[in-house]
Amino acid sequence: MFQHILVPVDGSATANKAADAAATLASEIEAKVTVIHVVHTYPYAGFGAGFAEGQSLYLAAATASANDSIASVRDKMQGKGIAVETRVVESNVVWRGVVETTEAVGADLIVMGTHGRSKIDRLLLGSVTQRVLSHASVPVMVIHGDD
Repeated sequence: MFQHILVPVDGSATANKAADAAATLASEIEAKVTVIHVVHTYPYAGFGAGFAEGQSLYLAAATASANDSIASVRDKMQGKGIAVETRVVESNVVWRGVVETTEAVGADLIVMGTHGRSKIDRLLLGSVTQRVLSHASVPVMVIHGDD
């Protein structure tokens, strides 16, 4: 059975729903959980002398937001007696940050949410969950959101 579950969160209701499912499973099988938030490191498109400052401000704000979304999930899980570790991961490709962290921490299951976008939205925007499913070397449990 699974011993270490990785749960990527982004502060959304869907990610929180996936975290709740992971908590229930972890509680039942006495698995350890690592909760991560991947900060996309290069969405800031500034130029010139202000680029470094803008990038720095963006990363500080993104990291603070990541810590907030992780903290609420961590606190709920710890309240249920689940062993939880947390990480803020920086990556220029979100799905790759999830897959690489899974390998780095030795997780043997990923539990994550999907927003249920239409085929056109997936084509235009891509799907982090779909990419994780395609590239992960461990099983992925996908929890569908309400949207």
